[in-house]
Amino acid sequence: MSKVLVVEDSVTQREMITDLLKGSGLDVTVASDGVEALSQIADTHPDLVVLDIVMPRMNGYEVCRQIKSNPKTQNIPVVMCSSKGEEFDRYWGMKQGADAYIAKPFQPTELVGTVKQLLRG
Repeated sequence: MSKVLVVEDSVTQREMITDLLKGSGLDVTVASDGVEALSQIADTHPDLVVLDIVMPRMNGYEVCRQIKSNPKTQNIPVVMCSSKGEEFDRYWGMKQGADAYIAKPFQPTELVGTVKQLLRG
């Protein structure tokens, strides 16, 4: 079973994304900010990370840069999932190394489909 780490500071969003991914047969762990996320990634080596951008302590762009610049974690796919839905935000997210970018509010099928596709990749 694939392990996915959901990094989201909003409890409501975190629970919704977790339920969606668990419902599609994935093993999900959660972190509420970027600092906690990096610690969990080091400990649990998830197969994929779903990452919010606007969070306390460390934003998603910085977390993504750290994941992608570390030889031990650089191959973990990162899906940025953010309310920052402008074209520039998408561009900037991909420039930090994200493998996909989904703007909130999103369709559940879009998130699950993107995650499954990257896990197969």
